[in-house]
Amino acid sequence: MEVGRAMLLALSFIAVASLPVAFALLFCADEIIDRVACGYAEWRERRRERRTIAGLDQAVGADALTRGIDLTEFDRVGRRSLQEIAADLHLFAGHRISPGGRAMIWHAGILDAYDEHLRAACRCLGLTEHLGELAGVDRQIERVRVEGTLHAAGLTLPAARAPHRQRHR
Repeated sequence: MEVGRAMLLALSFIAVASLPVAFALLFCADEIIDRVACGYAEWRERRRERRTIAGLDQAVGADALTRGIDLTEFDRVGRRSLQEIAADLHLFAGHRISPGGRAMIWHAGILDAYDEHLRAACRCLGLTEHLGELAGVDRQIERVRVEGTLHAAGLTLPAARAPHRQRHR
């Protein structure tokens, strides 16, 4: 008889302790069902997209196109986006065009940073550049060529000359 009472007491404690959980499930059932349904719909959409991409890859022969490209470079954690690199290029180009009376060493540092960002943009777009290998006038010519190549690829950079004031007559 004592064992039955202890068991009944334990069951009543469990029932009282699980009562808030039962109320939460009852009142939040629509939210839980909605989350499960949305999760299932997202899973189906991702699966459909993967199948579509796999079909397109097979149709175009994407394996042959990307054979020489290291695609793991795009998944690297510290990799900066092309938009961030382009914003930095615009900032450096503005300082490069009008140094504002700063020292020549500062201007050389800006040019080095600008060239490094040009190289990063070329890496993002898969374009060839030789800025790291050249110096002097050859490097300036290569910089202009790379800017033109990036412009042709869709990345517009500020002009290399200072802006002129428009004269009003």
